[in-house]
Amino acid sequence: MSDNLEQLFVKQLKDNQNIIHKICRLYTNDEDAHKDLFQEITIQLWKAFPKFRGESKFSTWAYRVALNTAITLYRKSTRAVATTPYESQKHFLSQEEYNFEEEEQIKLMYQAVQQLNDIEKALVFLYLEDKDYTEISETLGISEVNARVKMNRIKGKLKKILNP
Repeated sequence: MSDNLEQLFVKQLKDNQNIIHKICRLYTNDEDAHKDLFQEITIQLWKAFPKFRGESKFSTWAYRVALNTAITLYRKSTRAVATTPYESQKHFLSQEEYNFEEEEQIKLMYQAVQQLNDIEKALVFLYLEDKDYTEISETLGISEVNARVKMNRIKGKLKKILNP
């Protein structure tokens, strides 16, 4: 590959690496597994980069490749690549005003999301990232209508988990 293509890839990867880290956090439960998954996603992005036609934003394309890679490894893995437990997600909470009740609600929500299947987790992740249904559908490779229907079903599923 040309140096220009490599430089473009490195720039795009640097600009969008938080996407990959968030997905790694979602599908791993320790630092080594996180690093392994990050490396594998980077390799898959690099392999696929020459085929990236720019029809969508790089970030949308990267979400899709990263999620597909994570889900594929998650399904194939013989060692448990478990999802991240709540305790390792505490750094996402704002510590400005400590609210025990809010923390407990977030903890319960994470526990509920952990019970979803991998595709449902990906959809919830994108939804919580404030992605619109167009971008969610492009990222997951499903229709916008299907994304909306799945999200409504997931909301119902989460309500049943949280309020049995």
